[in-house]
This record gives sequence, structure tokens and C-alpha cells, in this order.
Amino acid sequence: MISTHPSVSGKYLIGGKWFQTEKTANVINPANHNEVVGEVAICSKNEVDLAVETAAKAYESWSQSEIEDRAHRMKMAAEEIKTIVEENVSLLVRENGKALVEAKKDLLRCSDIMIQGAEELLEWWKPESLPGNQKVQIRKRPRGVAAIISPWNSPMILTFKRVIPAVLTGNSVVVKPATSCPLTIMTFLKVVASHFPDGVINVVTGSGAVIGDALCTDPRVRTIAFVGSTETGKEIIRAASGTVKKLYMELGGNDAAIVLPDANLDEAAIKRLRFGVLRAAGQVCSAIKRIYVHESRYDEVVEKLKKEFSHIRVGNGIQPDVEMGPLNNKSQYDYVKGLIKRAEDSGANVITGGIQLDPESWEQGYYILPTIITGVDQQSEVVRAEQFGPVIPILPFSDVDEAIRLANDSEFGLRASVWTEDEELAATIADRLEAGAVFHNNHTIFQDLHLDFPGLKESGLSREVRHCGLEYFADSYGFAN
Repeated sequence: MISTHPSVSGKYLIGGKWFQTEKTANVINPANHNEVVGEVAICSKNEVDLAVETAAKAYESWSQSEIEDRAHRMKMAAEEIKTIVEENVSLLVRENGKALVEAKKDLLRCSDIMIQGAEELLEWWKPESLPGNQKVQIRKRPRGVAAIISPWNSPMILTFKRVIPAVLTGNSVVVKPATSCPLTIMTFLKVVASHFPDGVINVVTGSGAVIGDALCTDPRVRTIAFVGSTETGKEIIRAASGTVKKLYMELGGNDAAIVLPDANLDEAAIKRLRFGVLRAAGQVCSAIKRIYVHESRYDEVVEKLKKEFSHIRVGNGIQPDVEMGPLNNKSQYDYVKGLIKRAEDSGANVITGGIQLDPESWEQGYYILPTIITGVDQQSEVVRAEQFGPVIPILPFSDVDEAIRLANDSEFGLRASVWTEDEELAATIADRLEAGAVFHNNHTIFQDLHLDFPGLKESGLSREVRHCGLEYFADSYGFAN
């Protein structure tokens, strides 16, 4: 029944009002194809144009607001967000596929992003005086309308890490959530938007091609923050070039992990390695997607990871004991299944592990068991592709120079990791790796929400973040006399 759907189902937000469209699409539970979680509005170009117009008008006054007022509003919104986390965890699980623990962690971090961003703003916004004979200040100002185009794999964190700093720095925003799982992010943005003047936060949903083209070519949109595939990122760059917008993009990744001969491969280390591969069923841009192991430890790593994978409980994320849920959508499911099939057909060794918690309902969801692939080389499709699923090729190497060469042999350069007991050696190798960030004996995220580092090559277009992303959405300018 439609009454069981969230209040934002089939709607979009412009100027503080939620509108219903005639055309909608179903949002399907990836763990159960028969369950319709809600509907997503299919907005037209006219509706996108109205959202931008409304945002541009709201910007005129919001950009002149006091930063103390912005921070206060954000903190108040964060407090209300905290009260709706529990009731919306299951919604995120049902539309995205994440396990309960991962989903709840994502939702809790949203309020952290809001509070930390608000606190950072007050100090960061202050003018900076430069030394010298001339009085020169570096001051900051908002940029205008920001378009936030967010992905389906981690819709909450990756949207909030862009919407929140954009609003705090005095911009208005038009948010385009992913069509396959927009409901939780819209439910949360409904709360956040209510704490700000009408039109500061607007949400449109529907076709990526229609909405993306409208946002990218509109001269009133001054900033685009996009998280998604490299191919889509390239299309955005082309479309946005006509109006020379500021672009911040987190694109694809094919992260390499290098395991050296002296690596500590105890139980804790193998669990960290496994988590680096299988977090969110591998649907993470910065997940490990290739493992290079020194030939002296190769068989050991394969066996230990095989054993670790064999214990992973795979099923509907709504069940408390599930460790890995389904893939989010049929397109991604078909792609990953195809990668595995083509690797097997080419002669690779496919090692499948994990526990099916509900074998009788397995075919109703987009489930894939954790899979290790050996017997492939650097040119194999499964090695060169961004698998974005619970699949990991493992390849041997003979010396450090070879490992670095193989790791760098990719158009991507998002993250990497080095596994060794020698931290100085790890840092030396990190200096040679073409990646935006390199982890030592782990492959994870930055725990400090103030920090982030952009990918290199075709993995991103951005700059390092040290202030909760505030620097993405404000222009610094010189004031002198």
C-alpha cells in the first residue's frame, strides 16, 4: 500500500514545498525484488529549471546571512536528525541493501558531519591577514547555486558531505539523489531543509541524463559536486565546460593492496583486508579491487582470505546477523556476474565462499557470494575493471618495483594500501604510488570527517579537504589597500 511508503515517496522539493509528479518509478528492495519500498518522482527539465531559479533567488539573501546563524541552524537541524535515525535505518537497508550495522553507522555520521561542519565554519570563515608592507586579507564568500549529484552506493554520507558544507558557506543547493535509492536521503533532507529559509535546499529526482544536462549547462549553477562513475564524470565535465563551473568529482577507483614478504597476516590483519574488499558488498569506490602479494606469501594470503570469506553471512540486511547484503540494482548485479563468468570462461580459478542465510529466497535478491579469483594476469578484465562488487583478483609479484608498476598500471588512482611491518618502507612505497591516499596495514576511510583527499588520474577532480569540505563551496579572494 502506498500509505506505508515514506512521506517523500514520489515527490520533489522546491522552495520549501513538496510536489508530486505524474510520472514516477518504483524503488525496489534489492534483497527482495517483489517489495516496492516507495516511488521516485521523474522530474522534467522544466521542474529542474524551476528548482535552479528558486535556489538562485534564495541565494540572494542566504548568501548575506551571518555565519553564526548558519551554524546555529545547522546544529539545530543535527539535533533533530539524531531523533529520526532509529526509525529510518530499516528504510535505508530496504532501498540500498546495506547491512543494519553499516546503515546505522551511515545515518549517525550525518549528524556528525553537520555538527563538525558548523563548528569548523566559525573559525575557518574568519579573514586571514598576510604579512608584508601592504595590508592584504584573504576573505571568503559563497559562490552561488551548487548542484549536488549523489550516488546509490553510499547515498547518505556522500550527499551530506557535500550538501552540508555548501549550505554552511552560504550557497543554495539543488540535490539530485540516485534514482534507485533516494528515499532515506530525501527523508533526512526534508528535516534539514525545514531549518533553513525556503529555497536554500531543493531536491529533484529522475533521469540522470535529463537532470544532469540541465544542471550542467545552466549558467546560474556555479558549482557541481558529483560522486559516481568516471564515464559519467567525463560527460559532466564536457557539459559544464560551456559555463566554466567549479567541479568537484569523486569518480571511479581500482584500488590496489600490496602485501610485502614481512606483512603480519594474523587474524586481525586478515579481517582488515577482508573488510577493505567486502565493505558494502564491495560497492565502494575506495574498496580494495586488486591484491598484489609477494610470491613467498601468495598461497598463504589466498588460503587465509578464502577461509575468512567462507564465514561471511550473506542475506537480507534487515536481519541482525547479516554481514553482507545484496548488490543495489540489477544493472550492477548483471555486470558483476558477467565479470565472474567471463573470468571463469577464460580459465581463471574462481573461489566462492560465504554462507547463504536464506537459500530459499536467494534468487529474489541481487546476491553474490564473496569471490576470489586467481590465475589471472594484469591484462585480465577482472583486474583492470572497477568491479564494484564482492569480487577480488589476487596476483603474485616478485619484487617491490614490480608491485609498484602493477599497482600504477591503471587509469584510476583513488586509494591504495601497503601491508608491511616496516612503516618507513611503506611510506617510501606510498611516495611512488599514484593514488590520492595510501593506507598502511589497512584499507579504510579517514575517521576524521574534516579530512579527505582526491583521487588522481581518472579517479577524481578535486583537492584535499581539511575543513569538512567547506573549501569546496567558497571562493577565497584578496582584499587590499
